[in-house]
Amino acid sequence: MSVQFISAMNCGVFLNAVINMVAVLIIACPCAMGLATPTAIMVGTGKGAEKGILIKDAEALETAHKIKTIIFDKTGTLTIGKPTVTDVSSEKMLRIVGSLEQGSEHTLAEAILNRVKEKGLRLSKVEAFKAHPGVGIGGIVNGKEYFFGNRGEKNEVIKRLEKEGKTVMLLESEEKIIGYVAVADMLKDGVREVVEKLEEKGIESWMVTGDNERTAKAIAGEAGIKNVLVQVLPQEKASKVKELKEKYGVVAFAGDGINDAPALAASDVGIAMGTGTDVAIESAGITLLNKDIGSVLTAINLSRQTIKVIKQNLFWAFGYNVVLIPVAAGILYPFTGWLLNPALAAFAMAASSISVVLNSLRLKNLKI
Repeated sequence: MSVQFISAMNCGVFLNAVINMVAVLIIACPCAMGLATPTAIMVGTGKGAEKGILIKDAEALETAHKIKTIIFDKTGTLTIGKPTVTDVSSEKMLRIVGSLEQGSEHTLAEAILNRVKEKGLRLSKVEAFKAHPGVGIGGIVNGKEYFFGNRGEKNEVIKRLEKEGKTVMLLESEEKIIGYVAVADMLKDGVREVVEKLEEKGIESWMVTGDNERTAKAIAGEAGIKNVLVQVLPQEKASKVKELKEKYGVVAFAGDGINDAPALAASDVGIAMGTGTDVAIESAGITLLNKDIGSVLTAINLSRQTIKVIKQNLFWAFGYNVVLIPVAAGILYPFTGWLLNPALAAFAMAASSISVVLNSLRLKNLKI
């Protein structure tokens, strides 16, 4: 009789052990923890698409909330990217400049050639054309060698134009200044407001440009940007980004041109304008499909909300395991005689996973 009792008791203990083991295995399934990050990233990416923000790199979305400094390229990012000629020293000089610009792919060339077309000027053939990236262009027109760019001494008239935020380029021959062309590119609507809101969030704004200090500071002042990198050559942008990363931590770069691609790749978060070149878009983790500079702010807000949801998901998933694994192991049995039924454990595991997914879906309805 006693042997039967002991056998029955051992059988009951073994059965309880099996129940506990199965319950622990079910509860310990890391489904909720595995869903915590990817579901939030997926919903955040979809939310970005609704707002005209294409997130190609999940890492960019996860990093954007840590941005301390953002560098804006001037042309096409802060400005509308359609410069117009505002001042010309003479039509004769404009004809020579127009002739030189026929072989240039620079954004300012289009503005100059449009003015030439408006004036109905006839252009001459250019020989020995040569482009000097970040400096200017040169060539031979009607047997005479010319250089057109941003080097050379500037008189008071030119300095005044530069203080008005205009880019002034000089035409010279045989080291003598012949004349100038001034070009202006309007700031996009809302730039100053975006810079102010970034500052409120503790994010410092910088502007990088190939313009001289007078022109650059005039435009930066209009945009409300206090930090300016001037006379930066295209090939130097990436090194400037790296310098600021070492000094300030997480740095984002916003640009749209071919020469912005290395800087976009060098930054922690590359933001390309949707109207930019294919090379720039390919190098960036985030692409703004619209022309609204305010989308930069939206992308950062979206990142912050997404990270907040990820942290909530992980807290819930971790807390669920911390509380229910001991219960599944039978911690309450000595006090209550109650064991967690494996069926209830399966329900709790499913409920935990569903709660994580539902919390991630809240991102769709959050105001960014």
